Amino acid sequence: QVQLVESGGGLVQPGGSLRLSCAASGSIFSINAMGWYRQTPGKERELVARITSGGSTDYGDSVKGRFTISRDNTKNTVYLQMNSLKPEDTAVYYCNARTPMYAYWGQGTQVTVSS
Repeated sequence: QVQLVESGGGLVQPGGSLRLSCAASGSIFSINAMGWYRQTPGKERELVARITSGGSTDYGDSVKGRFTISRDNTKNTVYLQMNSLKPEDTAVYYCNARTPMYAYWGQGTQVTVSS
């Protein structure tokens, strides 16, 4: 079992920045990738960014050049630095951890970009 606790969401103006954090606990040795997804009402959950245990990263097209995913292995925490935020980035952001057998999800954190 892997437990994920997210933090860092909130309200920000267009052009602003936020940093999301996701702390993993439990069977963290089994995790081979962690990432962030987001979802708005009526739409499917979409990939924002992910990072593998080897350090490879992958981003959704709409956030490339604006968002950066990173990790601190000493804290078992993954971060999502979000810059140049746009209203269309408004969504619930979910942390995800993948193991060979399962995908685990955090409870979600709301990000709202509005003036």
